[in-house]
Amino acid sequence: MPELPEVEITRKTLQKYIENEYILDIKINNRNLRYKIDKNFRKNLKGKKIVKISRRSKYLIFHLSDGNFFLIHLGMSGRILVDQSKNKDLVLDTSFYPSAPPLVKHNHVFFYFKKSNVIYNDTRRFGFIKFYKAKEFINSSHLKNLGVEPLSKNFTTTFVKKKIFQFNKPIKNILMDQTFICGLGNIYVNEVLFLSKIHPLRNSKSLNNLEIKQLVFFIKKILVKSISLGGSTIKDFHNSEGKSGFFQDTFKVYAKEGSACSKKNCRGIIKKIVLSSRASFFCDRCQKE
Repeated sequence: MPELPEVEITRKTLQKYIENEYILDIKINNRNLRYKIDKNFRKNLKGKKIVKISRRSKYLIFHLSDGNFFLIHLGMSGRILVDQSKNKDLVLDTSFYPSAPPLVKHNHVFFYFKKSNVIYNDTRRFGFIKFYKAKEFINSSHLKNLGVEPLSKNFTTTFVKKKIFQFNKPIKNILMDQTFICGLGNIYVNEVLFLSKIHPLRNSKSLNNLEIKQLVFFIKKILVKSISLGGSTIKDFHNSEGKSGFFQDTFKVYAKEGSACSKKNCRGIIKKIVLSSRASFFCDRCQKE
């Protein structure tokens, strides 16, 4: 699933091409996504201007000129294609996991603008698109329980210290909890714990002040670095210029089971365990339980 950096890069892609543009029309080929697209979706959006595109956690938020909103969540296999009508050969693919060019049969929703067309393509249909009236948006079930944004000024060592001792779970599970910190996923949590020298199974209550400070520092550092490098391409993620992301080239532990630890003077080996149905990678020497 795309994590915060990949969704942020997708936001920047769309901001570049369709922010402050009017939605001329919408065509829906398949309403049956994770949640069925409302029958009035086209009527509610047609003729409206997208005045702003923001992000909350892994959700893309489209602010409309009439004060209403719609959300897009990419799920596991959702991908947004930006087709510039003046250059038929240019299709920007903001997918995270495609193994092949997008199949036309999975093009579910088309948004038509003056200069570009935006296509929502989703093979597995775990993503969704929802419209909200202004008064409904604030109570969206998808947004109201989300935790702090890790790149915000509110995400501090003091904040984490106050929260983290309320839990009695492995630290990896806590960092993946979207009601605590939103936007982090399996890839980045594995990398953060390695850099912080914290075993994924460590109980949160056992962390000391320095370890908490390191967690906050490396979470921010990794997310900023990933965004600057265009995100992580597991198969073929493309950034706002249609180029693959390169953060995966900097992975220290993710999917490196059996490799030697990359830290200087460490003779550890990268191990893999399964925690809450997720693969966890760690150095058996640097990250002691």
